[in-house]
Amino acid sequence: MSETNESSETIAELKALVAKLAVRVQTLEEEAAQRHPAVSEDVLLAISAACAAYLGERAKVKQVHLRRGGAWATQGLATVQQQHAMLHGFGERQAPLTQIPRRGTT
Repeated sequence: MSETNESSETIAELKALVAKLAVRVQTLEEEAAQRHPAVSEDVLLAISAACAAYLGERAKVKQVHLRRGGAWATQGLATVQQQHAMLHGFGERQAPLTQIPRRGTT
C-alpha cells in the first residue's frame, strides 16, 4: 500500500513541477516576443533587394536576425579612433601621414 502512495505522491510532484515549468516557459516566450519582434515583410523585401543589388544577382534571404546591440557601432568607433590616432602620430607609427609640420615644431 505504501508503494502506491509514494508513487502517486511522486506523480503528483512531477505534475506540479511540469505545470510550473510550463508557466515559466510561457513567460519566457512572451518576454522573447516583446524583445525580438517579428521582422516585417517590407523589411525582408528591402534586405533582399539590397543583397541583390550588392551581389549583382537575385539572392534568396533565408534568415534574418534583429540585433539590438551596439557591437557594430562600438567596432566602428574603435576603428575611427585608431585611424585618428595613427593620423596624428600616436601609436606604433613613427612619421605623420602629411609633410605639413605641426605648430610649435619649427
